[in-house]
Amino acid sequence: MPWLKLLHIGAVIVWCGALLYLPALLAAAARAPATGKAPAGPGAPLLRAFYTSVATPAALVAITSGTWLFATRGPLAPWLMMKLALVSLLVLGHGACGLLVLRSERGEHRGLALAGRVVGASTLLWLAGIAGLVLGKPGWP
Repeated sequence: MPWLKLLHIGAVIVWCGALLYLPALLAAAARAPATGKAPAGPGAPLLRAFYTSVATPAALVAITSGTWLFATRGPLAPWLMMKLALVSLLVLGHGACGLLVLRSERGEHRGLALAGRVVGASTLLWLAGIAGLVLGKPGWP
């Protein structure tokens, strides 16, 4: 089963990296002027491609492999329940990034950079919480 844990960790690294990089792409798309021919800004195709080709598949692999690890090996512990709650917040952040990508494609750049910063900061906070729980594995009763 070490290969499954390696797959999970690798997918989590790619997913979290993508969730931290997407707000930077959103900010760049918000700063770019609209072309006039299409409602989407120049960064919109890159945003969608990165979201659908990198971030979402990595999220699916991370969640599937994590669920498989939990179902086959993991005892039910309070720290694990807290971790799963924080992972659910990451999933919500992933969805929020998707909504911001759609806004960027429609050319709705007002407030996009700020929303991207909020999602990025929230993601960083949740990732720090997950890392603390996983690395600390507190021995709660």
